[in-house]
Formats: sequence, structure tokens, C-alpha cells
Amino acid sequence: MTSAAGRPPRPSSSRGAAEESRRPSAARATPSGVSPAVIRQVKLLEVRTRRLVNSLFTGEYRSVFKGHGLEFAEVREYLPGDEVRAIDWNVTARMGRPFVKRYIEERELTIMLAVDISGSERFGTARRFKVEAASELATVLAMSAVHNNDRVGAVLFTDRIELVVPPRKGRRHALRVIRELLAPSPARAGTDVASALAYLTRLLTHRTIVFVMSDFLATGFDRALSLLGQRHDVIAVSVEDPGERSLPDVGLVRFADPETGAVIDVDTSAPAVRAFYARRTADERLARQQLFRQLAIDEIVIDTAGGVVEPLLKFFRGRETRARRRSA
Repeated sequence: MTSAAGRPPRPSSSRGAAEESRRPSAARATPSGVSPAVIRQVKLLEVRTRRLVNSLFTGEYRSVFKGHGLEFAEVREYLPGDEVRAIDWNVTARMGRPFVKRYIEERELTIMLAVDISGSERFGTARRFKVEAASELATVLAMSAVHNNDRVGAVLFTDRIELVVPPRKGRRHALRVIRELLAPSPARAGTDVASALAYLTRLLTHRTIVFVMSDFLATGFDRALSLLGQRHDVIAVSVEDPGERSLPDVGLVRFADPETGAVIDVDTSAPAVRAFYARRTADERLARQQLFRQLAIDEIVIDTAGGVVEPLLKFFRGRETRARRRSA
């Protein structure tokens, strides 16, 4: 049984409606008009993630995200084992003995956080909503970028581009990115991942590390993801919730599609219904994983019931291991 959006229905969340009703409509009327609660949350996350970045992620971040070019460092005297191609013939002719040019990797990077804030992301049956889990991971990445003097920016999207924060350096700018992630106010509820990916392809003129954070329940974004991945280092962050993987046996339940508003009644006590739902959601996950593998795009899976530290460390270490194998 599927919802009007063409996928198995997701349970509606009364918590989401309650939170929306508590949120003052004028809280973000202007960029500076941020509620004190959001500011406190930003500061709390900054303190927590700064400690995390300093203790856990510095080495992994530096080794996994390398620069995309070489920068001239110095000319030094030739030593046995140096590449002949590195000899600076002009200096060698002047000095009467061989000298070589030494280059260092250009470290400066650009990190872009593309975060799905559509209706399906404002869902959660565990510790938090999916959009909150994505925001926590994005905060860690933004603070890691600051720690390494890299640029960071953000694109928030639904079925349109809701907000763009151009990439810049510095703690102040990173805190603005975090603030926007923690208090999104989307005008739409639908999802169009393909359009967001196409927009990023047009927007980003230099090679960028792009984290695309979504539940990827939408379809039809294969080509757009492929094109973005050809030009940039794209990492897909799949945001999941335990309540989406299996239906509880709780009798007749009314489900509401958070993006279209369509409503359907489902008898969850029927074993065939629960089996179909579990099979369908498992097939969706498998198809998503196969697509990412086919396009050579890394995937980080985070869950509303768990933290973001272990999935991120697993990603860092997995990519570092593959890099060592390729260079061996």
C-alpha cells in the first residue's frame, strides 16, 4: 500500500504539528531576527562540536579531504632521488649546480552543505526529526571547515531552492550557516532533489566537496546526481528513521503524506500489509545504495535514533583506507 506520493506511507507525527504551532511566525522575519532559543542552540552546538572536531576529526578530515592543486613552495638544492622533471634549469644554470622546485598541496577547500528541508524531513519517531539529525551532522562539518580554514556554504531546498548561503571562511560565517540549518522556514513542503542537484551544478564553478543530505525518497534524480558527481566530490548523506523501516502492529492507522497532505487508512494488524511495507522500504534502500555505488558516490547513513559521530568516522576511515590501497 502506497501513499499518494507513490511510496509506502510514512506515519504522520503529532509532534511535528505541535512544534510548528509553538514556533512564532515572526521569529525569522529578517536575517537578524533570530529567536533567543535558536541562538542558545547554536552556541550549545558550537561548544559541543568544537570539542568533537578538535579531538576526533582533525586528522581524518585533513587526510580525506585533500586540496585540488599544487602551490609553489621553494627552490632547493637537488638531492639523490629527486625527480629530474623537478629541476629548475634557470636556477641550476645560475648556481652551477642542480636545484629543484618544491611544491606543496594547495589545502584550501570549499564545503557545500545541501540540505533537504521538505515535509518528509520534519518527521521522527526517535530522538529527533530527520532534519535535526541532518543539521547536527552539517554543524560538525561546518566547524571542521572552520578549524581547517576552509570555506563553507549551504543550500536549503524543498521542491525549490529555499535559501543559499555562499561559501566563505571564518567562525562568524559558519555560525550563520548553522543558524540557518537549525531554524529553517521553508515556503514549500514538496521535494525535488533533481532540481536542487542541477542548481548546484550551475552554481559551483570550482571543484567543491558537496554533502547532499536527504532521505532520498524522491525519484528521478539519477542524471542530475551523475552530472554533479562528474564535476565535484559528492557525498550522499541518507537520513533515516526507524519508523520508516517497519510498520508496528497497532491496528487501523491513518497516515498523512507530509508533502502532499494525502491521507490513507491502513490496517497495520494485517501481516501481509506489514510484510509488503517492509519489503518495499528495503527495496528502496537497496536501489538507492546501488545507484550511489554505480555513480561512485560515497554514502553516509545517519539515523534519528543515533548519533552522527560514528557514521562520520566510518566514512572518513573507509575513504582513507581506499586511498591508501590505490596509492599502494
